Parts: sequence; structure tokens; C-alpha cells
Amino acid sequence: MSCSGIAVATTIVVDESNSAAGQVLLLGGYDEEGVGLSTGAPSRSCPRRDLCTLQAALLSSRAGFAAVRIPDGRVACVGGLGSLSAAEVWGLPASLAPNAAWTWTQLPALSVGRYGSFGCVMIDGHFAVLGGRSNGGDTPSCEALMVDSIHRDDHWHSLPSMHHARRNFACAAVARCILVAGGGHGPPSADRSVR
Repeated sequence: MSCSGIAVATTIVVDESNSAAGQVLLLGGYDEEGVGLSTGAPSRSCPRRDLCTLQAALLSSRAGFAAVRIPDGRVACVGGLGSLSAAEVWGLPASLAPNAAWTWTQLPALSVGRYGSFGCVMIDGHFAVLGGRSNGGDTPSCEALMVDSIHRDDHWHSLPSMHHARRNFACAAVARCILVAGGGHGPPSADRSVR
């Protein structure tokens, strides 16, 4: 796998305790021919091809999707090209030894498919997914799932909608709030919602 020639991919910082050199996980995206990718590659530096290591393929090819590291270190991904509703998590299966290979496991699907949505981990550990393009238009809707293997929900829960429909924006969980800025069409705007 090459780290160059990939567009609309998502990156996640790898926990420094597992990486002396500092690594990022590059997930999904489009290749140079516009084909959706389902690969992951942690690398210390891109675009140096010799530093990329191919990882387990995502269950679904994805581009323009939300991904986060959840509190236990696993990586959760949701949505993507074609307004996917599929969700998955990458980590060590609970029944395997600590040195076993990480695998992708299917999570419950979103209530609606989303492309260009973003996500964050809320203070209570829920993976929140906000906005994106759904059913032909941008949406202000938000939903959350507890990905923790001990307290795993069986479905996504609706959260209050943002004030503006948007996609391709920035968001962050801060204290008991999710801050959202930019994205979508129209003039720049920002939301601050208490969760």
C-alpha cells in the first residue's frame, strides 16, 4: 500500500505507549482511480512508502466517514461514501490473548446513512456522530452509541440536532459540550450544544 495518492481518508493517532516513533492510522479513502478503499495503514511518516504497513481491511470500503479512538484504545468508524449507515470497530476481540491480531467487528448500523459526518467521544464514553449528507441533503441530526464492550448499547440513540445542517466540519467534545464549526454550504457558523 502506498501512503500517497489517497484522498478523503481519515486518520487516527496511534497511542504513543504502543509506538515509540509516533504513528497514525490511515483509514479508507479513494485511490488515484477514484476507487473506495477498505485498508488501514499505520505509518510514522507519509508519503514515504517504506514506512507504511498494511493492516486489516475495513469491513466496508469508506471515504468521507467519521472515526474516533474510543477510551479503551479501539478505533470506531461509521458512515461514508454513498451515505453508508454501517459501523464497525477495530480492536482486540475480548476472547483472544493480548498479543492476538486486532480485527474489525460490525457494530449496529446508524439510523440513517451519512457521508461527510464527523464524530467525537463524549465525556460519558459515547461515540457521537453529527451531521453529514443523508438522503440527498445535509442533515443537522446527531446520534450516539456506547461502544464499550461492557456497557454496549444495542442501537444508536438520537441526540438533539445541531442548529444548522452541515457536513465536512470540525467538532470536539469539551467538558459536557460538543463544539461544532464550519462545513456544509452557506456562511460560516458555529454551534455549541450541551450534551
